[in-house]
Amino acid sequence: MEEMMQEKLPSLADATPEELAHAIFDVLDAKKAQNIKVLRVHDQTVITDYFVICTGNSSTQVKSLGGEVEYKLGLREVDPLHFEGRDNNGWIVIDYSSVIVHIFNRENRDFYKLDKLYGDAEEIKFVSIDERAAAGEL
Repeated sequence: MEEMMQEKLPSLADATPEELAHAIFDVLDAKKAQNIKVLRVHDQTVITDYFVICTGNSSTQVKSLGGEVEYKLGLREVDPLHFEGRDNNGWIVIDYSSVIVHIFNRENRDFYKLDKLYGDAEEIKFVSIDERAAAGEL
């Protein structure tokens, strides 16, 4: 009988808000989310420290991205406080307290313009899978 070896990722239960945002970025990047932005909004709002904002190319991808974030973080011992939009094809919000994830379709992202609303927030740059591959890191 052949056993599948799977590397267990470390728990994020005690992660800092930035570490949690980075883990979410990596999940979204691996699932080919578009235009991923991580904004440090701590100085702009009291509700959270970071927004992770991205776009899905279709309603199916929007739902898939939301499900994948919830699943992958759950494997790492982090569950959302709230998950809104399961039945909404255009905008999913996942609340991890210190990080709130916004997954939009293109139309809703253009309409709500969270990027512009929080334009004075610091954008945190994480390296994508494609950028790491181009640099020969993968």
